[in-house]
Amino acid sequence: MAYFVLVVEMVGNAVEIKLYRWAGQWGPFLVKIPCGECALTLDVIKDTLARELAGIEVSLEVRDWLSCWWQPLLKGGWHAPIVMVDNRVVSQGAALNRGVLTQAVIDAHSQHRPLEGNRIFGKPGCPHCARAKAYLDQAGIDFTYEDVVASPRALYEMLARVKSIIGPTTPVTLPQIWLQGDYIGGADQLSARLHRMVEPNPERGQCSLSPSAPD
Repeated sequence: MAYFVLVVEMVGNAVEIKLYRWAGQWGPFLVKIPCGECALTLDVIKDTLARELAGIEVSLEVRDWLSCWWQPLLKGGWHAPIVMVDNRVVSQGAALNRGVLTQAVIDAHSQHRPLEGNRIFGKPGCPHCARAKAYLDQAGIDFTYEDVVASPRALYEMLARVKSIIGPTTPVTLPQIWLQGDYIGGADQLSARLHRMVEPNPERGQCSLSPSAPD
């Protein structure tokens, strides 16, 4: 069975990516040159790892599908190119969409590694995001601000981390805040944590990431 392994910044628990390409041998059938979409998928994976997923610990293994077709089949993968992230099929039968890979890897990475430091996930024009940043500035607390509109990586990480806390059906509001890795919530919860008094926000929960309220 032909395969190779590429390890990218492997430290601790890496996210495992496997690509099964249309090549290899099964009985008298022999394919030496992978299909065009398989080659394109590998190029997309490598470029996405270098760009959108830079800094995330990932191991990439490429296998010839004809030589081991039963392995992905057990997980529902039957049509090369097959891409699996942590043994879950995320794409098959067509060239890979890099957004699908980015979200799948970040979801898996969020399960492997706890969030560290002080982080605010927000968006431009959000008054509550601005209020949260002002609270931390006034308290002299350093933090990292993530724009979930401009950065798909920030959006996927926020959703992966907060959904595991608030549940899959609860609308996600902005901002979403962590202090020293501990989940805080929104600007009002941050204010309470910092012992500040603010007026209640009657529109809490209405933002571009949550469904509109009925008229």
